[in-house]
Amino acid sequence: MLTDFIDVMFGHGRWVLIPKGLVATLLIALCAILIGSVLGCIFALMKISKNKILRGISNVYTTLIRGVPMATQLMIFYFVIFSPMGLSNELVVAIIAFGINSGAYCTEIFRAGIQGVDIGQTEAGRSLGLSKNQTLIKIILPQAIRTSLPTYASEFITLIKETSVASFIAVMDLQKACDNIRNATYNAWIPLLSCATIYLCLTLGLTKLFGLIEKRMAKSDRRS
Repeated sequence: MLTDFIDVMFGHGRWVLIPKGLVATLLIALCAILIGSVLGCIFALMKISKNKILRGISNVYTTLIRGVPMATQLMIFYFVIFSPMGLSNELVVAIIAFGINSGAYCTEIFRAGIQGVDIGQTEAGRSLGLSKNQTLIKIILPQAIRTSLPTYASEFITLIKETSVASFIAVMDLQKACDNIRNATYNAWIPLLSCATIYLCLTLGLTKLFGLIEKRMAKSDRRS
């Protein structure tokens, strides 16, 4: 069994595909969550605003993006939108597509976090002489971040797993790297189980990391 693993994964230097694919997976996920966080903040504020047009735009965005499968969105962005424009860099398209997709979910996460803060906090801020924006930035958002962190962490972990569909547009991510090894060796179970193990280690590691961050934040709240 060990001999088969060595032959499949290390023969002809095939193992180098794994770190290359892992780097691409992490790059897509990290860039996408950054884009998604920015979009999420913007559209969350639009969604809770009193302006009907802004709320409508935000509702259309979240409804469309959350209602269409990620694989379908990815291929629409690549084949329908960016290829006719001359942008054929698969990695860049994947980052943009996953970022826009993540933004829709971050919008709901941040909206729920902001609206979950007790209304009394807003009234307290205004009674101290803070403006509406100052109250939002200094009082509401810090509390919303703490309450949103577990769901936000789950979104990031889910995003890493969803990047496996980036291979649909020929991105050399972790899934594609393992598929190439499978195709070259005609051995399915070793590269696929190796791929699953790496994804599992990533998700477990991130779950542990975010858990530690939550505990740190909880301790700081008790001290304050």
